[in-house]
Amino acid sequence: MSKSKLPVIVGFGGYNAAGRVSFHHAYRRIILDSLDSDAQSSTVANLAILMGLAQTSEDGSFSVGDDTNLAQSQVAERLQQYVEENSLIRKIDAEAYFDVDQLYWQKSANVEAGEGGVIAFEMRSRDLPEPLPEDWQVTEIQGSNRVSVTAQSLQGVKLPSYRDFPVKSAGQLPKGFNPGAHYNSRFHPRALQMAVVGASDAIRSMGIEWSSVAARVAPDEIGVYSSNIMAQMDEYGAGGLLQSRLTGGRVSTKNLILGLNSMTTDFINAYMIGSVGGSGSITGACASFLYNLDTAVEEIRSGRKRVVIVGGCEAPITSEIIDGYSTMGALATEDNQKKMYGVDEVDHRRSSRPFSENCGFTIAESSQYVVLMDDALALEMGADIHASVGDVFLNADGYKKSISAPGAGNYITLAKAVASARAMFGDDAVKHNSILLAHGSSTPKNRTSESEIFDRVAKAFGIEQWPVIALKAFLGHSLAPASGDQVTCALGMFKEKILPGIKTSDRLADDIYDERLQLSLTDTSFEGDLDIAFINSKGFGGANGSAVLISPQKTEQMLEKRYGAAAMEKYRSQREIVRQQAAAYDEKASLGDLQVIYQFGEGMIDEDAIEITDKALKLPGFEQVVNLQLSNRYEDMC
Repeated sequence: MSKSKLPVIVGFGGYNAAGRVSFHHAYRRIILDSLDSDAQSSTVANLAILMGLAQTSEDGSFSVGDDTNLAQSQVAERLQQYVEENSLIRKIDAEAYFDVDQLYWQKSANVEAGEGGVIAFEMRSRDLPEPLPEDWQVTEIQGSNRVSVTAQSLQGVKLPSYRDFPVKSAGQLPKGFNPGAHYNSRFHPRALQMAVVGASDAIRSMGIEWSSVAARVAPDEIGVYSSNIMAQMDEYGAGGLLQSRLTGGRVSTKNLILGLNSMTTDFINAYMIGSVGGSGSITGACASFLYNLDTAVEEIRSGRKRVVIVGGCEAPITSEIIDGYSTMGALATEDNQKKMYGVDEVDHRRSSRPFSENCGFTIAESSQYVVLMDDALALEMGADIHASVGDVFLNADGYKKSISAPGAGNYITLAKAVASARAMFGDDAVKHNSILLAHGSSTPKNRTSESEIFDRVAKAFGIEQWPVIALKAFLGHSLAPASGDQVTCALGMFKEKILPGIKTSDRLADDIYDERLQLSLTDTSFEGDLDIAFINSKGFGGANGSAVLISPQKTEQMLEKRYGAAAMEKYRSQREIVRQQAAAYDEKASLGDLQVIYQFGEGMIDEDAIEITDKALKLPGFEQVVNLQLSNRYEDMC
């Protein structure tokens, strides 16, 4: 029996409402109150630099405004309150997005002539409608490019108007951080800017140059799988495509192509790593990250791929997208929060309350990426292993009445995930050494349906007190990459063993099923060995996903059993060098140098120089060849 290759996570990164993901910075923002003073100062200072509030000098000191030669602790002391108030979920920033208190609208009206019998006005001749309405009388104004118009009526006149927007909070990137300012973004839609900086962070976090990785594997043994579900809906993407005619503008040559959700993958291949390997953008609604992860895991297990970048990004903080979800009744509105909590003033930072009294989810933006290698390649390159992926399960809900309602598929995915972990590590590990990262969207239906699934699965497997974490309390719901937020935060929990509580709420809801669950309103420490993290995700339409993450300590034990103590000792020695290189990137990024990878038009392949025989294909610029000596998979049939 051939051995399955183990997919291991050797790099991770991105940006969400908590900041930069790599090296657990975003996770530490979430558990900020539970960190010691030095770690708090470091986390706050790192965010302050990302947000453009502080700078550093060559001697390692900090400056804030006109104040120079400050220590890190002084930066934290001055800026901690501002950093806390302007990261995680908060009121939508009017400057960065739109003004929720007076959002621009248009009212349509039909105007009829008054007592005078006609409506008279002037306008530019180039702005005349085509064709002219029948009752319009147009006269040119000599010596100008304007005309005089009289009419009996004006039909469908659009009148500028402003309204109070019902949804006022979102999980936004930390205030002041503009991803497009860190590379030549060339009018890229925001989601693609986030894909570039997020994937760069993950690749850099490896501590191994991408060129070194590419040199070790065949060109077709690399894969990139990334997607979003709302595509690029701002003015530079599909939003501009749809709006231009109605706003009197012109469709850009880039609107259509940059609006495709596959661009989150294509940009990485074409402008960041120059890959000719496997490529795809799999969508499964709000479980899309796990759908892409599943593809990557199967590709690595089978040996078809040796290194894969997996991820997703979403930039849904537009009035149109929020309007759509709000009309469905899916989002927490200010009025509903006032009624539910009996308050006159809403705390926008506490709008997301998973498994508590809630009235809808809080939308968010995020960019989440991980780099996977097969176990042999990771050991060969001395890659730092942050976890491994034991399994991913995906299931639909069957027949449904409401396409957005939860269903039966999540019972299958989670039960199989727990069964898979039990098969690998036994009952005790599942019962005592595992945690569960919930989808936890903060809707009434989710809190009851998901908690019931958890409780029933826990009962079936004899789990008595299963720690459940709901990260959307802090980050909001980032749609496609939401389970990516869970995966990268789980890596932080493996390292720090601090489990974030649902700190946005004062009490759990009365209608949740928690007989066998451990849901906490405060951060808690995990006692004992934390070996397994189950990632659960649910999406509209019946897109359910559950994944098994295995801790780095447990993964090393597995690798030692496969490769032996001597091989592992050699690996650990090489890993120290890689860790030093990774730490050097982290230090520079923490000081504001994100080292974003973006190679527009560089290293293009000369197709005339491609060499082909019946045994191999050689691409210029690639060290390894593409093997054409393929075996017959169906030799019993042909």
